[in-house]
Amino acid sequence: MKIKVSYIFKILIVIFSLISLNTYAQSSEQKALEARRERLQKEIAEMNRLLFAQKKKKGNIVDQLESLDRKIMVSQQLIRVTNQESNLLSRQVNANIRKISALREDLEILKKDYAQMIRRSYQSRAKQNRLMFLLSAESFFQAFKRLQYMKQYTQFRKEQGEAIVAKTEELAQLNKSLAEQRKAKDALVAENQKVKNQLMKEIGDQKALLQTIRQNESKYASAIDAKQKEARKIDQQIERLIRSAIVAANKEAGKSSGDNSKFVLTPEAELVANNFSANKGRLIWPVEKGIKRQGFGIYKDAVYPGIKHQSNGVIIATDEGAKARAVFEGEVIAILAVPGGNKGVQIKHGNYISTYYNLSNLYVKKGDKVAAKEELGEIYTNRASGLTQLKFYLYRDATRLNPEEWIYRL
Repeated sequence: MKIKVSYIFKILIVIFSLISLNTYAQSSEQKALEARRERLQKEIAEMNRLLFAQKKKKGNIVDQLESLDRKIMVSQQLIRVTNQESNLLSRQVNANIRKISALREDLEILKKDYAQMIRRSYQSRAKQNRLMFLLSAESFFQAFKRLQYMKQYTQFRKEQGEAIVAKTEELAQLNKSLAEQRKAKDALVAENQKVKNQLMKEIGDQKALLQTIRQNESKYASAIDAKQKEARKIDQQIERLIRSAIVAANKEAGKSSGDNSKFVLTPEAELVANNFSANKGRLIWPVEKGIKRQGFGIYKDAVYPGIKHQSNGVIIATDEGAKARAVFEGEVIAILAVPGGNKGVQIKHGNYISTYYNLSNLYVKKGDKVAAKEELGEIYTNRASGLTQLKFYLYRDATRLNPEEWIYRL
């Protein structure tokens, strides 16, 4: 009997361990989904505040459409994440319903066993009392064994009673948890429906904008062409200045010929570069607060998806009067001044170059040493659109990097 009880006990431990691991996995997944949903909600709120708040200053129709496209994309992500969270809650609700059913069955069995034990105990007392049971023993050893049996029986009765109380409390807690999960799921479903309704409205606005654009395609085409020309000018100047900085630095280091696509690093510069590289994915934002408006890489045209555009950096929308700040310690190696455009700052971090463009006022000059978070200049605000946007670029030597892989949660 002892072997059987021990075996059953081990089986129960394994079962409870598996249940605990599954519960922990679900809890971790739920927390991750909640955190992601909150980030997306915050991003949408920031978009509404920074991109759509000023109704009178709509700016050109291209900016409106690009902002709307970005918001629609984030809204769709929010709907997917909320659905995932809702489905997870549904699984948890169903699991709790099964647990409650099993607990009720266990509780019923425990109560029946306990009732039978009490009846047997009462019948035993009616026939002979405990003292007579001990005194009728044929030897001291038999009396000792009977006393131990009586103690074990009393302890077992106590444990059975405690088990009933524990199961009852667990059942009550599961019922409470079930009610909370159902309430949370209902809230998520309602929230998701609200986001879907808003999304449908925005898709309607998007169609209206597209219709407006297609009624005057030449004007749209000229606006796109102007933006692309400006982007090319900025990209060309950034890369020209980087290559000039590499040539100058290598010449100073005594390497005036050979491969001038990479910096020759001093031990100090190598240390800065290593520290910069070690912080990949953890670098601070180049603004105190804001949202990503345009990411890095190739993206589809807002009006004609078959047309592709190239973005060599990221565009971050922020508040009027916001300042650009250094993402890491370094040295200012160049000041950008694009003809017909705004200003920019390039900072060298070993052999990494960060560039901050679309500034109206500069607070630094070439040769300045800067620390992380140090303000570099005020970001330009377009009075027609009301948008305040920083264009941020990142290079290793003369090679473009994706800032989204380096800046924390960009």
